[in-house]
Amino acid sequence: MMSLLTDNAVALQALMSETIFSTGFSEKEDTGSSVSNTTTIPQPSTVTGSAEEFIYQGDKSTGVLFILRYPEYPYFSPQAEDAFVKTIGALQLTTHNVAVVNLANPHNPNDFKLIMQFFQPKKITLLGVEPASLKLPAIAHNSYMKGKVATVFNTFSFEEMFVDVEKKKLFWGEFKTFIGS
Repeated sequence: MMSLLTDNAVALQALMSETIFSTGFSEKEDTGSSVSNTTTIPQPSTVTGSAEEFIYQGDKSTGVLFILRYPEYPYFSPQAEDAFVKTIGALQLTTHNVAVVNLANPHNPNDFKLIMQFFQPKKITLLGVEPASLKLPAIAHNSYMKGKVATVFNTFSFEEMFVDVEKKKLFWGEFKTFIGS
């Protein structure tokens, strides 16, 4: 499938049925072409599924999902976000090709079946989210459970790893294996 790139407002209005907002992009010099080259930073997405609405960050199409519960922040604390970007970057992942959902957001259902239905992930990382809160079987920290469709990796939140270097070492060893499999 070919990507359509345009900045023509009339064309976009004719093609799109919803209002689109973009922030955080920089436009390169106009080369005379009618196609505009832009770089975008992933913004939170609000997508309405068949039954529920999820607000998440990134791209759900790759099958890699991070589930967290940070009531004080939209996703991560600034320090945790920096650690997250560096961690996934070391494994050739970016915030553009993974999905992050914060279950502390009141719009996001705390229902594992709906999460699976909407995101259709293959690899799920629970960052400080207890499996029992999603009605999953017990999964020890820094270990994973293979299901019929997806594998769930249960680990500590970044804040817990900042406090205890041993937790960070255990996480990194297993996370590399989990993502690489």
